[in-house]
Amino acid sequence: MSSLITTGNSAASWSPDVNTFAPDTIVPEALITQTSTRVAQVDGDSQFVRAAFIRDGVAGFVPEGDEIEIDNPELDEVVIATGKVAKLARLSNEQYHQSATAPMIARSFGRSLTAAADAAYIAAPNPAAPALTPPGGLLNASGIVDGGVIDGNLDALVAGIAEVEGNLAQPTHIVASPEAWGRLRQLRVGTDYNATLLGAGTEDAARVLLGLPVLVSPFITGSTLMVLDKSAIVSAIGDVRVAVSEHALFNATRPCCARPGVLVQRSRSRSAWRSSRLPTRRRSSQNNARPS
Repeated sequence: MSSLITTGNSAASWSPDVNTFAPDTIVPEALITQTSTRVAQVDGDSQFVRAAFIRDGVAGFVPEGDEIEIDNPELDEVVIATGKVAKLARLSNEQYHQSATAPMIARSFGRSLTAAADAAYIAAPNPAAPALTPPGGLLNASGIVDGGVIDGNLDALVAGIAEVEGNLAQPTHIVASPEAWGRLRQLRVGTDYNATLLGAGTEDAARVLLGLPVLVSPFITGSTLMVLDKSAIVSAIGDVRVAVSEHALFNATRPCCARPGVLVQRSRSRSAWRSSRLPTRRRSSQNNARPS
């Protein structure tokens, strides 16, 4: 009697346990997927992506019949250095095949990748020369406009957004530290009032400031917030690959022998970013408490 051949009863080489997912489905809450413009997909931890863009020229009025002067556009590019985020776990074969283990491990890995990507995207130090990767975080980018201190009202934030808009940016998001968002929620409508500017106090304030969605990240330290233009931050993000193997030394790049009874799982994602028009960084304060 012949038996049905399936991926469950065939050799592992005929059904490798490698799955690839789009990053916005596995790590949808990662800041890089929400606040940057993805221009390329990468596969490798030391590649460079060259994103082309045009610097706008100047147009003007020309009298009828006059010759129009030639104004060639300036062709430029942004070079994006990439890096890889990975995680590895080792489980017994019996533990892994418990019904709840695989989905819980997958969710745990997703949270770990999100945290690692957010920490690097926001605050990773700039690589020391001659190294170019992994790329530095937004807080360490050059040319950031310092909007000063928010103290008692939102006037400084209004002025900061106006300043970056004057630099031809179009703010799309505000990313704030938990401390900064907490201080903003403590702002009162007046010195003799208990009512807060953001929400009534009985319900959680909507995470929106001046019409911009607010994302709170623990990887921004102190009472700092940033105003970002999604179109000004270009990124290259690779797919998230989840692989399961029963081989020993799965964490190494060299081949190794089979080892029954032990199963390891790893997940990895590649990402990078580069800002062409830089975000505004803002610090919030209340009751004249100035952050250092």
